[in-house]
Amino acid sequence: MPPDATLVSPPDVNPFEGVDFPQLERSLRRPRTYMGVLLDVIVTGTTLFALFPLFSVVWMLFWRGGKKLSVALFTQLPPAPLESGGGFGNAIVGSLFMVGLATVITVPVGILTALYLSRDDKSRIAVSVRFAAKVLTGFPSILAGVFAYGAVVLLTGGFSAVAGAIALSILMLPTVTLTAEDAIRAVPQKMQEAALGMGATSTQTAWMVLLPTALPGILTGVMLAVARAAGETAPLIFTALFSNYWLLNHRHLDVMHPTASLAVLIYNFAGMPFENQIELAWAAALVLVLMVLAANLIGQSLSRRQVT
Repeated sequence: MPPDATLVSPPDVNPFEGVDFPQLERSLRRPRTYMGVLLDVIVTGTTLFALFPLFSVVWMLFWRGGKKLSVALFTQLPPAPLESGGGFGNAIVGSLFMVGLATVITVPVGILTALYLSRDDKSRIAVSVRFAAKVLTGFPSILAGVFAYGAVVLLTGGFSAVAGAIALSILMLPTVTLTAEDAIRAVPQKMQEAALGMGATSTQTAWMVLLPTALPGILTGVMLAVARAAGETAPLIFTALFSNYWLLNHRHLDVMHPTASLAVLIYNFAGMPFENQIELAWAAALVLVLMVLAANLIGQSLSRRQVT
């Protein structure tokens, strides 16, 4: 520093210079301020009003169904009308098997369809398939059951777990397809161009770049589809019907005969005049809601992972 240099202190700067504090205080009493507060109150009230039925149903399920929960429910078969105790272990196994088989059927078809739609979205076939998938998202579930009844039950000669899984796969397919297509489209174009530039074929790019990158979004769609299929009743009444026996009999997986499911058990037991069956229906409803809730939470977790 030169000897004749002097330190010059910066001038005092008032950060609130020019702010009209009286005007700011008066703005809190303006009509638009009151209107903003009123709208906040209305939005909060309507939100709580919309959530009240949901929390009421959940509370009722825990109150009525939680009292019946025990280990026996998951290990025993449904009781006869005048019997006490019992459980619905076979219904849990049947629901898991049919939803799992429907997932195995749906996921490959849905992902391959999504790959085609994402790569060739301008052709008439792609437009028609996408339109059909969107229509199927609002497809009444009972019609899927009627279709599976005519195409599978009448063809095989009886109700079965396979027919139930096919009916559920019809309902799961549009959700998996549309969600997988959106996830694949979200993959940056530069990643695909880099893979092609390094000599990878279109199949290798799809298998090693597109699908691994879009996997969280694809799994989100799968879990949402599983959550929907797990709670369906009408398709299973037309296809799997119900059974009071285990799916696995004498070390033999009996999938071509009537199979129990939680949704149909709730439908059957809720209308019976026996207190034990009604309590089992409440407990089964609680278990089914917890299963669907777990599938939705997994889907939400995977969706957030995709965003981050």
